Amino acid sequence: MKVLSGAMHYFRTLPEQWPDRLGKLRAMGVDTVETYVPWNLHEPRPGEFVFTGLADVEGFLERAAEADLKVIVRPGPYICAEWENGGLPSWLPGPLRCHDPRFLEPVDRFFDELIPRIAAHQVTRGGNVIMVQVENEYGSYGTDPAYLKHLADGLVRRGIDVPLFTSDGTTDLNLTGGTLPGVPATANFGSDAAGQFANLARHRPGDDPFCMEFWNGWFDHFGEAHHTRDAADAAEALAEILERGSVNFYMAVGGTNFGFMAGANAGGDHADGAYQPTVTSYDYDAPIAEHGALTPKFWAYREVLGRYTELPPAPQSREEILAETRIELTERLSLLDCLDVLSTGTVRSAATRTFEELGQAYGLAVYRTRVPGPRSEELPLRVKGLHDRAHVLVDGVVAGVLERDGAASLPLKTPEGGSDLTLVVEAMGRVNYGPKTGERKGVLDGVLHERQYLFGWEIDPVPLSDLSGLPWGRATTAAGPSFHRGTLHVDQPLDGFLALPGWTKGHVWVNGFHLGRYWARGPQVTLYVPWPLLREGANEIVVLELDDVPQDAALEIRSAPQLGSMG
Repeated sequence: MKVLSGAMHYFRTLPEQWPDRLGKLRAMGVDTVETYVPWNLHEPRPGEFVFTGLADVEGFLERAAEADLKVIVRPGPYICAEWENGGLPSWLPGPLRCHDPRFLEPVDRFFDELIPRIAAHQVTRGGNVIMVQVENEYGSYGTDPAYLKHLADGLVRRGIDVPLFTSDGTTDLNLTGGTLPGVPATANFGSDAAGQFANLARHRPGDDPFCMEFWNGWFDHFGEAHHTRDAADAAEALAEILERGSVNFYMAVGGTNFGFMAGANAGGDHADGAYQPTVTSYDYDAPIAEHGALTPKFWAYREVLGRYTELPPAPQSREEILAETRIELTERLSLLDCLDVLSTGTVRSAATRTFEELGQAYGLAVYRTRVPGPRSEELPLRVKGLHDRAHVLVDGVVAGVLERDGAASLPLKTPEGGSDLTLVVEAMGRVNYGPKTGERKGVLDGVLHERQYLFGWEIDPVPLSDLSGLPWGRATTAAGPSFHRGTLHVDQPLDGFLALPGWTKGHVWVNGFHLGRYWARGPQVTLYVPWPLLREGANEIVVLELDDVPQDAALEIRSAPQLGSMG
């Protein structure tokens, strides 16, 4: 029996919107929805578990059942998914993804909490979960059958009795590293189903052909082109898959990397090269767009799926959008003038410390020390192992911006008595794929003036997890990153698309909810504002601009998404 499935990540769509997206997914013609489970969302700190709001995985399973959809669950512990650190919590020690007890012990603790919740919804217990994955694309990372067996045995021990499976690319490297005897293997690819399934069959001749990730779109990195795939081409590739086996669209429903949860890649042939941060949108050029619109790809897929199943009635898609408007940001606060309310506590340390050493997962950290003087010659100031970006202030004046894989140093001379040095260090997404998964953030290897290490640091962790205490109205004069506030008035909460013309780089919050990152280097132009975040009347918009604020500090609500020029 063919499985007709489509991927939707509950953690990338607000819970109030799950019924709409799931209903449209069912109307496309699939009978199953697939989702990952991001460990770092559910256990943000060791032993602290969250299963509410965006993390309400059981609520998602229930909404899927109401939409007449079965579910495939991929609980990791690693998920990739272009998600921060591949879903692995930043607080994990190394080594990762192997049978070392330092990794297995926290995995087992998490699975003790998670897996019984999944097991309760299996079809064998009257629910709708039909399959559960063991790890994720492990053949792209390691060779540890003892680790995979530990995970598989643990799933069964915790009550999983529906079929288990693995999923990988179909190269020899992937399939000899990622599969497990006795556990069916599935394949991930975007085209050439005949060739891909033939490769799978060479290694696993008894397994049914199943494309667990049909890459019908793609994700975007900052500074690169926006990816799309022609609907007719994708539908033709889908037809080729269904002639031979089962399918799961990746993605079927677009979503959003809210907050700090967009991941990153490392380029190069071996996924260990230049840093490539992922944008906030996870629209993925999916058949159901990030904001729920039905795209031409939706209708093309529905026609192909109709050859294999009885189609539900065609859906009515009426996406109401906020009217175009302008939002003036009339209030400003310097970040450096607010450390008393933003910092989790100043840390005094001889040497610099990473975010992880500071007990911090995301956000910013402010590093301060003093550089001796006089040093009349301009000597290079270097931040070694910068992850990922640093605004450098000397005696309160912005001297420049250093960037991972970009400008690595700037010239610095100091007067008699020396200079105060401040670094505002921004962490972007952790790499989510390949050997750099599990990287650290902040200043990894110290700060040097020429060859001389600078010591004696005061460090303020600024996680930006709660802005409710910002002291609006306080006198503020410090240079560097700054907060700006304005009000969006709406008659009725509807979806909108927020543009930041003239702004450079930073973050946006709507009524205290962190939408995500923006960056003028694109390709993404607008940020999706889901209607559940808004209320009738006044809505607070806060922007943290890290670089340059335009003279005309205003935002715009636009009538359509702008995800960038096509690749």
